[in-house]
Amino acid sequence: MAARKAFALRMDEKTLAAVQRWANDDLRSLNAQIEFVLREALRKSGRLPKQSTGAQE
Repeated sequence: MAARKAFALRMDEKTLAAVQRWANDDLRSLNAQIEFVLREALRKSGRLPKQSTGAQE
């Protein structure tokens, strides 16, 4: 498992409430939802390193 690092995140109350509702809808914690949204944005923009599956192509 990759190392994890904690940090404080500041956001306005309306944004926080909206992300919390989204997390609840997806049965995720608020933290997991924020990570999911960030990973998806990175993947879509091509900024996330490609993960090796171990299989040779």
